[in-house]
Amino acid sequence: MTFIRRTVLAMGAAALLTPVAASAQDSIKIGEINHYKRMAAFAEPYKLGIELALEEINAEGGVLGKPLEFVFRDDQGDPAEAIKIAEELMTREGTVMITGSILSNVGLALSSHAAEKGYLYLAAEPLADSLVWASGNPNTFRLRASTWIQAAMLAEEAAKTDAVKYATIAPNYAYGQDAVAAFKENLTRLKPEVEFVAEQWPALFNIDAGAEAQAIERAKPDAIFNVTFGTDLAKFVREGGDRGLFDGRQVYGLLTGEPEYLDPLGDEVPEGWFVTGYPWYGFDEGTPEKVFVDAYMEATGETPKIGSLVGYLTAYSIAGAIEKAGATDTASLIAGFEGLEIPDTPIGTLAYREIDNQSTMGAYVGTLALEDGKGVMVDWTYKGPDGYMPTDEEIKAMRPAE
Repeated sequence: MTFIRRTVLAMGAAALLTPVAASAQDSIKIGEINHYKRMAAFAEPYKLGIELALEEINAEGGVLGKPLEFVFRDDQGDPAEAIKIAEELMTREGTVMITGSILSNVGLALSSHAAEKGYLYLAAEPLADSLVWASGNPNTFRLRASTWIQAAMLAEEAAKTDAVKYATIAPNYAYGQDAVAAFKENLTRLKPEVEFVAEQWPALFNIDAGAEAQAIERAKPDAIFNVTFGTDLAKFVREGGDRGLFDGRQVYGLLTGEPEYLDPLGDEVPEGWFVTGYPWYGFDEGTPEKVFVDAYMEATGETPKIGSLVGYLTAYSIAGAIEKAGATDTASLIAGFEGLEIPDTPIGTLAYREIDNQSTMGAYVGTLALEDGKGVMVDWTYKGPDGYMPTDEEIKAMRPAE
């Protein structure tokens, strides 16, 4: 059955999502570990996206003739706690695999543990490219569009301008480090004369935004690459705006256009930034993107976030892999994910590359504007990963030998 048909059926379901109740012996359980308290703005919509998908999947008969069930656990954003929970889910709860995590340091810990203990981990959201490249392993797959391709899309736009001197600001952990490295490499390749005159590395969720803005201003860059998100982003936007840091400078923002991070900015949205995000409000009627938005709003009473889409695609990825595998042991699940193709999703066909276990999910890019006191993306477009990824030879060289 097509995505649109499935979704139309789901829109007739109750407004409050209630996953199918099932006992251990008559359901296929998936362990979902995330930062539900620490990063609720992303994690809660993500969970609702999973639950919408489960409504549809289980209404169609589940997978391998059984209901699909997610067991949700909160790790407080702590890698050690996430590993402890993964052990409990796999040994006591009867889950067949693990998914989830927003923070890359947690995702990397779960990935390493999955390889060590011999289970499968689908990194739904973590963005550090080391997950599938430098630290990649056969047991880890990643759904979310890679940091590399999103940074490459922003670098492509930056290369079109006259800006030569750049400053960067990013949280000082795996995702931020990967993002800055990817932007620098891609922009330098496109425009060899660029200079990076300042690099600021605030601690995650502990930014001294005034000091960071001052340091960037002292370097007198022509443009800024911003990787901060959440409360760090809000503080940086406020301090930078008050100090005129963004006046006359183009800013490129990774994730800044995602509703989770854009909506809290209110009327302080920095207009003119070129960003990656999720313009759910701009989809045309009748498109798969709009059908998903309508179904989600009908089911939850809320507007979707990028987390909503990621959660939805997570559940369908897992269901598709299990159906392809025909079994739920780890070896079969790995084979199920390798080369998996899921047609008719809200973003078109979603596939998992055999070369690095990375999905083909792309990203929306566009410019920030203020409309009716709220931030939106305008002049946006959806871009797939083709043309933005490293070559296959480069990827093979990055991944550890298997």
